Formats: sequence, structure tokens, C-alpha cells
Amino acid sequence: MADTANRTLVCSVLFIDIVGYSKKGVAEQVRMKRAFNQVLSNALEQVPPPERVVVDTGDGAAITFLGDPEGALFVALAVLDAVGEVPVRMGINLGPVSLMKDINGRDNVVGDGINVAERVMSFAARDQLVVSRTFFEVVSLLSPDYAALFRQEAPRLDKHERAHELYSVTDAVRVGRRMQEAQARLRSQRRAPPEAEDAGPAQIFDAGTHYIVSGHSESRVQEAVHALALQGCRLISPMAQVGSKWLASVDNPKLAVPATVQELGYKRFVSGPTREAVMVTVQDLLERGAVLIQDAELADGVWTAVCEKT
Repeated sequence: MADTANRTLVCSVLFIDIVGYSKKGVAEQVRMKRAFNQVLSNALEQVPPPERVVVDTGDGAAITFLGDPEGALFVALAVLDAVGEVPVRMGINLGPVSLMKDINGRDNVVGDGINVAERVMSFAARDQLVVSRTFFEVVSLLSPDYAALFRQEAPRLDKHERAHELYSVTDAVRVGRRMQEAQARLRSQRRAPPEAEDAGPAQIFDAGTHYIVSGHSESRVQEAVHALALQGCRLISPMAQVGSKWLASVDNPKLAVPATVQELGYKRFVSGPTREAVMVTVQDLLERGAVLIQDAELADGVWTAVCEKT
């Protein structure tokens, strides 16, 4: 951090809070923090130490990413995927920060970038990732497929009456583990020449409603798209080069026929031809406040789940 000290940088900041931490007893706090630290350490392995500054906030952590903005997204998804019983909420912001040493000589970060990240995090619910508009716009420019991971939320005001435009991660958060594995190879792929044929096979990310095919070699991405086409997938966005990587999107045939919702009193019956189609609709209902009372089950060729209004 020596060459960046006392400079103002525009960085992505991930702020994580352990929900309800201050209300726990000391022994429970120690257990939760130890589990949280292990999950976060594992997630951060995909980002080289010189490209991140981690600040322990007591009931969580604030991580500033000095490199690619995708790093904050991949680490956040990896934490959500592995955090288990430790309840967390997270926020990401892209903004100006200054790097400095605290009174104990440890790395620290100050500035509007980290302050807004904390406020964005405060709007998140348990096990939810919310990002600011500045971060969303940047990752969307890197690839339109990143934009598909988010949905826009209603604007919110913080305690200082400052308005924040927010975006939350959709049900695609379940692909965090796959993204974590892909992130470990991200930088080596970027440094290789675009035409290299030994860059390894293309990666396929399940984004819920569609698949994202990503690779460093155009021919490898074409091969993966062709293989998916043989399984019934259709190309929904043409192959394009973003930086030194090639990207394409194909539909998920399991979601080609959407689920239907029937209401009976306080209950909602969600039915569809595949479990995936049903669970996408169920997830949407849950995010609106419904409660799942019966998981999706197959009967007479139809998958059905039951939710209850709150």
C-alpha cells in the first residue's frame, strides 16, 4: 500500500455486517465471528493481497478492492454461498477513498466511498447483497450479463436525508460458488493473449433464467455454445469480446415454460413443468414477503410448491 498511501482512489468497497451480533452473548459472538472470519478468508483467496485492504469493523468487515470491480462482486457472492448459519447483510459501493494508517499502524480506509458502502449495506435484509448505482453501472458496462444478476430497488434515504439508488442481487446469487471458482482463474486468463488456444475450456455460469458462457478463447466459447445448443439451449445474445474475454448468453430450456400461480385464500400454489421454473417464481414471491410452506414436489408430471401470504 506504500505507493497508494495519501492518495484518493476510486475503488469498490464491500461492507459486511453480522446481523444481530451486538445482541448476542460474548461466547456466541466469539463463535459467530470465528466462523465469519473463516468464510471471509476463504472468499478473499481469489483476490491477491496487494489488491485489497481489509478493515475489521467488530461486527463484520469492510473490504476495499484496488483492482477489478468484479472482485467485490465475486467475493460477496462467495460469502453468501458459504456463510451458512451466520446471518449477514452486505453492501457494495464504488466511490472515492483514501488509504492511510490507523493509530496502531494498520491499513485503514476513509472517505465517501466506504461511508456510502456502509449506508448501502444498512438497507440490505438478512442474507441479501445490495449495491449502489455507481457500482451497478460500472459492472454493467463490463458485461451486460452482469446486469442480469441484479434488479432495481426503490430509492432510499439515509439518516442524513441523502438519497441512494439501489440494486439487489436476484436469485442468481445461488451461482456464487461457481463464480468463486471461476474468479480464481480470472487474472491468469486476462493476462494470456486473446488468441491463445491453451487457455482452458470456456466457463458456463448458471444465472437462473439463462447461462453465461465466458472464456479467453473465441473458439472455446463457440464450442461451449454449440454443446449447449445440442441440449436445447438457444443463443439469446451474440458472442462478443469484453476486454480480453469472450462472452455469450443462451437460454435455460428448463425455464422456457414459466410457472403459473393460483391463489386459494391465503395460499399460493406455484406449478410448472420443471422444478427450476417453479423455484424462480417462488423466489420472486418470497422476496415480496411470502412464506414457503411446502417445497416443490413432483406429482403426475407437474412440479408444485405452496407459499402463504404474510
